[in-house]
Amino acid sequence: MISVENLTVSFGGQNLFNDISFLINPKDRIGLVGKNGAGKSTLLKVLIGEQPATSGAVTRNGDCTLGYLPQQMKVFDTTTLVEETATAFREVNDLEAEIARITEEITVRTDYESEEYASLLHRLNDATDRYHILGGENREAEIEKTLLGLGFRREDFNRPTKEFSGGWRMRIELAKLLLRRPSIFLLDEPTNHLDIESIQWLEGYLKEYNGAVLLISHDRAFLDNVTTRTIELSLGKVYDYKVPYSKFVELRRERREQQIAAYNNQQKMIEDTENFIERFRYKPTKSNQVQSRIKQLEKIERIEIDEEDVATLNIKFPPAPRSGQVVAEVKDAGKSFGGKRVFSGANFHIERGEKVALVGRNGEGKTTFVRMLTGELEPTEGVVRVGYNVNIGYFAQNQDDLMDGDFTVYDTLDRVAVGDIRTRLRDILGAFLFRGEEIDKKVKVLSGGERSRLAMARLMLEPYNLLILDEPTNHMDMRSKDILKNALMKYDGTVIVVSHDREFLDGLVNKVYEFRDGAVKEYLGGIYYFLEKRKLESLRDVEIKKTEAPVEVSQKKSQSKQDYQQKKENERAIRKTRNEIDRVETRISELEAEIAEWDRKMADPVANGIDLSDASVFETYNGLKQTLASRMHDWEKLNYELDLLSEQE
Repeated sequence: MISVENLTVSFGGQNLFNDISFLINPKDRIGLVGKNGAGKSTLLKVLIGEQPATSGAVTRNGDCTLGYLPQQMKVFDTTTLVEETATAFREVNDLEAEIARITEEITVRTDYESEEYASLLHRLNDATDRYHILGGENREAEIEKTLLGLGFRREDFNRPTKEFSGGWRMRIELAKLLLRRPSIFLLDEPTNHLDIESIQWLEGYLKEYNGAVLLISHDRAFLDNVTTRTIELSLGKVYDYKVPYSKFVELRRERREQQIAAYNNQQKMIEDTENFIERFRYKPTKSNQVQSRIKQLEKIERIEIDEEDVATLNIKFPPAPRSGQVVAEVKDAGKSFGGKRVFSGANFHIERGEKVALVGRNGEGKTTFVRMLTGELEPTEGVVRVGYNVNIGYFAQNQDDLMDGDFTVYDTLDRVAVGDIRTRLRDILGAFLFRGEEIDKKVKVLSGGERSRLAMARLMLEPYNLLILDEPTNHMDMRSKDILKNALMKYDGTVIVVSHDREFLDGLVNKVYEFRDGAVKEYLGGIYYFLEKRKLESLRDVEIKKTEAPVEVSQKKSQSKQDYQQKKENERAIRKTRNEIDRVETRISELEAEIAEWDRKMADPVANGIDLSDASVFETYNGLKQTLASRMHDWEKLNYELDLLSEQE
């Protein structure tokens, strides 16, 4: 579908990548990985034609369409959520108009044997097929399914897009992109603005997608669950592995170990050969052997070891001063803004040394709660109390707003550092990969990853005993995330982290608080324990209407009876749906057989007594295809309903 041949991109006389080549095939699931600054985002821009290459070529076949999601994009604020999302079906609307126009033209023409008439039939068939591929007859259901999957609620559908935050507006763009169904998705950090549930939904969508996917992500679990091939950009070269990310890490290590072993063996052989030549160079009896060894050395193909990018963060948090046993205590706390209640009834008890995760959909109140802990906001109900001698270090999600773009990297730390730590600022910046002239860069020219590193470096300026980290891994590469995770695991203070990165949280946290539907719930265990429990509980949530009041003890018997009746009704609904699926499948088989018979007859109309000048022939034929498309839609809808019913059992 896309061929990249001998591609080179240079900036300021230096090659970002040099003479790289690879293919993207239909249905490929590719993870594009490499450290920040390796050129991943630039490569995507070259593939879509937004960034010119210095040399080389990118070739796409004629039918290939691209769907590109950059890290940052301009989002329009002039319509409602549903209206903006529906713009994804602009091609469907054009196809509808084309199908109607061609159909009308066919019915009035009589030059049935002409090339123009045959061309019209061919265009009509192509347009109809493309219309069905894009889900034209099912667009409203597709919009609803996609928006719900990405975390929107039905009550959001008619809200103006300008009311949504930047993260939610990025989800709108992602929804539009998914609904366009391009041949290839090019996704640059698609999970940055998604919560865990939406990430899992997107994983399922991309795994089942009929086209190809090339994505950049620093979410290891997301890469492993979606991709089957990994392309690494490192130091200007490309390395292609036909495996998911975790397996790629193993193979890359094995490849380097084998290279080093082969290199060492060859170097030993070369040294021995050179010693032999030097020892017997002037002995006439050994002249033939010496010449043979010289020629052997000239012909040998020297083994080279791939240059390895070893630049990584070097993070070690200062020892935490001792705090009281209770670090944070929250009783029946809630927060409202005007008439909008964000959450209520929150009860927390966090003790010294605990590592806690706050999870939930965007907008449910995680960052609001964090700001209440730091004292930036006051609760509108209940109590939020920080323990004795607790000193908070806060990594905020909105780093751009908290750092002055006109300050240099060094000035950003120098203006807040006090005491002896000022003498170690260059060492601290070096640990976060700001070295040499880089410390004189203005903050406004830094990449997202560099700003995150700089914000993290500021946490080293004072020995805190409570670290609150709000999405600390956004824009961080894999190795940097692993190093940060290890540093937090060794840290002897208390950690509260807001994150949607499952692999980062796995093994780090031992308690999870979920913000959902205006309430907060505690889970005692790691992130995968929470996900498993949440899956089970979400199925129970389906059975219980949100409008029902809590069941009192005296009502339990009645409730059990209702649950039994509901279970029986659900079983009847499943049987009915399965029978309906069987009926539709039978009708689909009949329609396919009828269409195949028409295709056979129309291939030789004279022998089969078909008058192609009769407009009713094409009306009958196209009617069968439209009926088939409608029945296929019914089949998909019924199977979707069956999946929902089966989950409730």
